[in-house]
Amino acid sequence: MKYNSINWGIIGVGDVCEVKSAPAMNLIEHSRLVAVMRRNGEKARDYAQRHQVPKWYDNADKLINDPEVNAIYIATPPGSHAEYAIKAAQAGKPVYVEKPMARDHAECMKMIEACKKASIPLFVAYYRRTLPHFLKVKEIIDQGMIGTIRMVNVVLTKPVAPDIVASNEDNWRVDPDIAGGGYFYDLASHQLDFLDYVLGPIVGARGYATNQAGHYIAEDIVTAVFHFENGVLGTGSWCFTASAPSDCDVTTIVGSNGQVSYASFGKPEVILEINGKTREVFSFAVPAHVQQPLIQTVVDDLRGHGLCPSTGESAARTNFIMESIVKNTI
Repeated sequence: MKYNSINWGIIGVGDVCEVKSAPAMNLIEHSRLVAVMRRNGEKARDYAQRHQVPKWYDNADKLINDPEVNAIYIATPPGSHAEYAIKAAQAGKPVYVEKPMARDHAECMKMIEACKKASIPLFVAYYRRTLPHFLKVKEIIDQGMIGTIRMVNVVLTKPVAPDIVASNEDNWRVDPDIAGGGYFYDLASHQLDFLDYVLGPIVGARGYATNQAGHYIAEDIVTAVFHFENGVLGTGSWCFTASAPSDCDVTTIVGSNGQVSYASFGKPEVILEINGKTREVFSFAVPAHVQQPLIQTVVDDLRGHGLCPSTGESAARTNFIMESIVKNTI
């Protein structure tokens, strides 16, 4: 089914909807935000008034079944993604859901099945697939500038976040019952998804995860090895309780003729090093609303003018790989 225009309804207008995503919906041609929902009606109304959204709800079912809404953006924590995605599918409305896609791979597959049964598309907010500096990495790989790809190494080492204390019960990102895991699920999902996009599907992974610092119940350190369908090998290490001197965010893709490296969450730069050539650094501007380029592809896809690169099928693979990595808890 093709749509002339996309009338968005958002379930869960929290922080991600203030700048990153929702405002872009009114900046894209043939797209507009018509309704928002939060369980706290006062917060829903406040968001609607501040962002000039015509309608607000404190009940997800009412938003999903609003006849003016023809596409649903699920911006809640992962614990409710499957429930709302399935309801939206049953209502015949396309779904755009935040990352990670769900708490586990089984929930991802239920979402995919429901959308297939209803013949409606399912998209996931892995927006790095459309940002300019990440597309530069893909261009370098696709053009063979560093030769045949041999391996990839991911390092993400961060100091303890200021809002993490032992008594903090409000941070859903470190509650596995809501998020599926801890900061590894929240952040590494972006890194692994992009590697899936640029190097081909990751088809297997093994790892170890544990909680060393005891600030919360989720894992706080993870190590992994993984491999791609094309034979490329990968390694990764993630630690979220290090010190400031150890702060590091770098992914390096190694080829037979050079390497390319970049930060997943830092400066929008790409560093290219090729045998016999001067090291190059490419710098880019990031859109004010970082999800806008991906949302543009969603709108284009729904209108029959293109394809969105981040689907339920691709996002489910990332959940599967994360599960494969953390299942060995020590």
